[in-house]
Amino acid sequence: MNQWYKEDLAFIHDVGFRDFALKSAPGILEILNCSKICAGLVVDLGCGSGLWAQELTKANYDVLGVDISESMIAIAREKAPNAEFRVGSLFKTDIPPCNAITSIGECLSYLFDPDNESQTLIQLFYRIYDALKPGGVFIFDIAETGQVKQGTISKGFTEGKDWVVLVEKEENREQQTLTRKIISFRKVGQQYRRSDEIHCLRLYKATDVARELRQVGFRVQTIRSYGKYHLAKGHVGFIARRGMGAGRN
Repeated sequence: MNQWYKEDLAFIHDVGFRDFALKSAPGILEILNCSKICAGLVVDLGCGSGLWAQELTKANYDVLGVDISESMIAIAREKAPNAEFRVGSLFKTDIPPCNAITSIGECLSYLFDPDNESQTLIQLFYRIYDALKPGGVFIFDIAETGQVKQGTISKGFTEGKDWVVLVEKEENREQQTLTRKIISFRKVGQQYRRSDEIHCLRLYKATDVARELRQVGFRVQTIRSYGKYHLAKGHVGFIARRGMGAGRN
């Protein structure tokens, strides 16, 4: 069992933090429709508990979801039984030919994936380009600086039925990283079970990511919302389109 999004945090994330996936879904579906991608395979890198995969299957897309968390994948398989799911690093997984690829919820930023390095990110962009069919689209978002004021620690908590999660966030501008210390309590039987996780994220600059995508061959558009759903402060989205030609420009 891996050390990130273990059983309790995966459960809490699914039931308590589902708004991002569900409220982003209509806007992302509209991007697919405007790209004339109304059917076929969508690969979701960092699929989490399968909330977005579930919306895709409802819209009659075929779905392959990939996530490093075994607990997340277990939930996803129950939530979207018509989709295919795979446990593994999104930076190393084999990507089959497909019409679209998504990675929502800053998945490309997570450093607990040991394969997440600057060079493997660029390699991933090339593999995504090659996997997309002509006219295909890559939709994703990343974390930027500015979520936490430099030199301070942000503290907060969220609670639901039979669970509570406490989060401390701190940015290191020099290292371009964000660290989240997460303590969760989930009621199991008559007692609450505690779980601790530390999530480190690489903070990107939108201009740098867009430049790398263009060098691969994508036509790139940066966005601050998925339709009517606006991304939180310190996040930026991308729509990267592959041209209709047979290869890179």
